[in-house]
Amino acid sequence: MRSVTKDNITDVFTSYFGDDTDPRVKEVLSALARHIHDFAREVNLTHDEWRVGIDFLTRAGEITTAERQEFVLLSDVMGLSSLVDMLHSTPEATSSSVLGPFHVSNPPPLAVGGDMKRDYEGETVLVEGTVRDTEGNAIPGAQIDIWQTAPNGMYSSQDPEQDTHSFHGLMTADENGRYAFTTVRPVEYTVPSDGPVGDILNAAGRHPWRPSHLHYIVTADGFRSLVTEVFPDDDPYLDQDTVFGVREDLVMTYVPQPAGSFPDGFELSGKVNGPYARVDFDLVLAKA
Repeated sequence: MRSVTKDNITDVFTSYFGDDTDPRVKEVLSALARHIHDFAREVNLTHDEWRVGIDFLTRAGEITTAERQEFVLLSDVMGLSSLVDMLHSTPEATSSSVLGPFHVSNPPPLAVGGDMKRDYEGETVLVEGTVRDTEGNAIPGAQIDIWQTAPNGMYSSQDPEQDTHSFHGLMTADENGRYAFTTVRPVEYTVPSDGPVGDILNAAGRHPWRPSHLHYIVTADGFRSLVTEVFPDDDPYLDQDTVFGVREDLVMTYVPQPAGSFPDGFELSGKVNGPYARVDFDLVLAKA
């Protein structure tokens, strides 16, 4: 240890693993140390800067709650969440995208054709599609966890005025793999910028905006789970997403529909008299 230097400390660190260390743990920790050490040497990290970094991590831990995960948000705005998604996406399947810090567990059941808009104001949107495999076969009984912001741009976990499971639902695709529901058109919103992650955005001169989107988690036996988001092609922040979540195949179109054309088979059938918008978007799962 007396011979450790700024040039060999990485090699010294990697020599300290025990013989029974899990190979993957050794691989990941060795790479992490190598990149951290290289980073410190590259920027000639000062003691004051190191203390700022430690304080940042401390504040991120202090602000994290069951409803707000600052470390997930940090991963998102640094592009790490999206990079991990892209590393493990299957080219033939729907691209994965960031989970985000506001998903609520145990959403209520939502029937095919069910409604999430309820009494909220805003444009009614009919969303429909099929869950299928990469060969085009429908996946009956797939589970689709759906969530979004309210028209005020807030998720239920952020907003004490909303019910816990507002704009959340768990749907089971029918025998043809079809899913369908009605909701209100989501709006663009800002990620929380009142904590340490906001300090990073401000220091970098970056805005906190995300384009509007619908969230999905799709699961089915024998298939890889899909966590993704779907974005409208007319959103002003489509190419400026602060968490880098947009992918080409996740962009959809809200198609205007005339008054009097709302179809049967929905909870809102017979109740939508004015114009509305329609989205058709298939979800493609890769085999496990």
